[in-house]
Amino acid sequence: MNLFDLVPIISEHITTEKEGELSVITFPRFGSKFMRKYFTPKNKSEVIRIRLEEHGTALWNLIDGNRTVMDIVNLLAEHFDNEKNYEYRITTYILQLRKQGFIKLKEKHESTSGK
Repeated sequence: MNLFDLVPIISEHITTEKEGELSVITFPRFGSKFMRKYFTPKNKSEVIRIRLEEHGTALWNLIDGNRTVMDIVNLLAEHFDNEKNYEYRITTYILQLRKQGFIKLKEKHESTSGK
């Protein structure tokens, strides 16, 4: 399957907040409530917050569970001023988001209900 044909979907455990113009993604430090209660270091939050920079926010805001990677690349062309290799930067970022568990990649015809 071609990466450009896949649809990025935000993982269930991720929430998004706005901080000015930028997006902040938030997720639990541990998966289970037990782990959060007993293994979260003192004076640390049970959640981790990651503030996305301008390009990351622009990409993140386009992930809606319907757009393919190609749709997102096309929509971000102007944002990146059609710079050389901007497609590579976007796809690398999407793959990194997937690797970190922030998003999933599904085929276009798969159901996206039950997020």
